[in-house]
Amino acid sequence: MEELPKLYTWKASGNSYKVRLLAALLDIKLELIEIDYLNDQQQSPEFLVMNARGTIPVLVNGEKTFTDSAAILVYLAGLRSDPNTNKTPSSFWSNDVVEQATIVDWLAFAASWIQTGIATARYIVNFASKGDSTSRQQILAMTTTKGYKSLEVLQTTLCENEWLALGRPTIADVAVFAYVALAPTGNISLDPYPAVKSWISRVRSLPGFIPIDG
Repeated sequence: MEELPKLYTWKASGNSYKVRLLAALLDIKLELIEIDYLNDQQQSPEFLVMNARGTIPVLVNGEKTFTDSAAILVYLAGLRSDPNTNKTPSSFWSNDVVEQATIVDWLAFAASWIQTGIATARYIVNFASKGDSTSRQQILAMTTTKGYKSLEVLQTTLCENEWLALGRPTIADVAVFAYVALAPTGNISLDPYPAVKSWISRVRSLPGFIPIDG
């Protein structure tokens, strides 16, 4: 029996969820290894041997190891075909360098604007109980402001387009979707952004879609 790629994950992590979501959309079977993130298992000596950054997700496929969610999305989308087809890469990626750059532009947006805005606000509200309360509130205010600016960028794009790149679902949508859909759990409202909410509904309607756990 062929060994499944191993995904080291935490069920409440949006970055881990991105990978699980793409795998579900492409019908890729993964062996999920849950990490006790809140108790810092990702900082254990055993984990740091595999990923010196001490972050999740991590994908191990044979001798290949990837330690960033964007890299894992590119790898899986480029390696596999769409369900019931033999054409690679999947439609979530591209062989065209201009199209690749268009997608990567949104991967960078997810890793910078979304991660340091919406994602950080969600983490502070739900998981950050240590440290100075005043400092935490100041950081929350900054991340909330950046979160709303990110949603304004998305609203502008999605008023004119059904998908973020190439006129079809790609890993750009998968990368951005995870934390944007969770924005209300960080006390960032999606109500002022109807085009964003419609796009969220479209992603949720994709065949194979799975919700985030936790």
